[in-house]
Formats: sequence, C-alpha cells, structure tokens
Amino acid sequence: MAERENRRGPRREREEAPEFADRLVAINRVSKTVKGGKRFGFAALVVVGDQKGRVGFGKGKAKEVPEAIRKATEQAKRQMIRVPLKEGRTLHHDMSGRHGAGKVVMRTAPEGTGIIAGGPMRAVFEMLGIKDVVSKSIGSQNPYNMIRATLNGLQKEQSPRSVAQRRGKKVADILPKRDEAPAAAEAEA
Repeated sequence: MAERENRRGPRREREEAPEFADRLVAINRVSKTVKGGKRFGFAALVVVGDQKGRVGFGKGKAKEVPEAIRKATEQAKRQMIRVPLKEGRTLHHDMSGRHGAGKVVMRTAPEGTGIIAGGPMRAVFEMLGIKDVVSKSIGSQNPYNMIRATLNGLQKEQSPRSVAQRRGKKVADILPKRDEAPAAAEAEA
C-alpha cells in the first residue's frame, strides 16, 4: 500500500487544522414527521478564526451532529474576513453593525477590560483575537443574526494606516498628537 502512495506522489494534507481555532455557537435539532414517525436533522453554527485578526462563520445541516459541525467549519474557513486590530488586542474605533432586526454596538476598551459581550458575539471576538472590547446586542437574540450583525460592524472598521493611504497622507497626520492633548488640558485648568 505504501508503494501506491509513492507512485502517485506525496499526499497533500491541508495544514489549516492547527492554524485555525473554532467555536461551536449553536446546534438546532429539527424534526420532519414522515409516515413511519419522525426524522431528526441537526443544524450547527460555527465561528472559526486564527486569533490574529481573521474570522468567519458557517452553518451546516446534516442528519448527524458531527457531520453538521464539519460542514459548518468548512464553510466558515471559506468565507473569512480580515479585521485590523489596535495593538493586537482591541478595535481601532467604536462602531455598530446590523443584520435584519439584530443590531450590535462595539466599543474599543482600555487594556485589562476583557471581553464584555453576549454569547455569539463573545465567540466572534475570541476567535478574532480581541482581548478588550465592550459590546451590546440590541434587538434580535437569534445567534445567526447576532453573528452577522457583528461581522457587518467589524467589516466597517478601518485602521489609521488604511485611512491615511486612502487620503494620501501620513499616519502621523491623521492621529491626534499625544503631546498636545495633555498640554491643552493643563491650559484649561
């Protein structure tokens, strides 16, 4: 059997497994009534991320739970987005996102705050690699809508570097001067 593998060439194994972490957010059992009784199916919602600024979500449906989770994980890996992080731990600016009746508000937070967020949103932030954030979900409590609203808000985030590049300026021109802010506060006092 080893000879066959050598003749065909080396097998290419995907190295994505250790690279990404995944979090199961919800499993939904659905039943279909048929002539002989009920048939059960399962729907899984999974969030996948590399904890360095990339995150995605996927949903999978199957007759068995592990198969539904596998399908959801593969879909999540296919549709990942990149989010710029400030100092690798928080958001650059406050933002909100919405999907359907679900609305979420996300705010940047000082170091040591931790992740203050509800269930599905917490999963997104942990897989994204955010360590400090304050967030609130308003409206729909449906985990699918909450995750989509969270990703909608995260896609709006812009780093100072991308804003500077778009405007044709330097990053230092866009960010407020650190020396002037305390001096202005002292002058007012």
